[in-house]
Amino acid sequence: MFFASLLLAAEDEASGADLLLPDLREVGAAIIAFAIVFFFFWKYAVPAFNELIENRQNTIKADLEAAEAEKQEAASLKADYEASIAGARDEATRIVEDARQAGESARADIVSRAETEADEIKARADQEIDAERERAVSAMRREVAGLSIDVAEKLVGQNLDREAQQSLVDQFIDELDSEG
Repeated sequence: MFFASLLLAAEDEASGADLLLPDLREVGAAIIAFAIVFFFFWKYAVPAFNELIENRQNTIKADLEAAEAEKQEAASLKADYEASIAGARDEATRIVEDARQAGESARADIVSRAETEADEIKARADQEIDAERERAVSAMRREVAGLSIDVAEKLVGQNLDREAQQSLVDQFIDELDSEG
């Protein structure tokens, strides 16, 4: 009942336009309250919010700079790695080429030594053949001279001076060699 009487009292006082427009005392109090809240908000909340945004911007900027530095360092490391790989490839190629040249040199040296040794063996063999030929020729001369003297003794029937006859036969054989 109490509410009903209040409602009736309020209906008697208010008209249609008054219901839409607020009371000027309420508007003034609302403006003052808004100004006080706005002042404290502007004084304390906005600077804290701006500081938070600025800190976040600085953090993002530092992160971007660090990422760029890491990117540049990674690019530098990549270039160093690629240069190292290229150097290793060049070194491996050089080592293989040096080994190939050393092998070729060793092969040429071995072939050269073998050819020299073969030439020396051939020269010794030629010398031995010449010496053996000389010994054979000398032995044949002695044999021919001895046989010639034996034949001459038998034909003549007397003993001839062996040394004198030997020198005659040698002289004869030398004359034959010089003619032939």
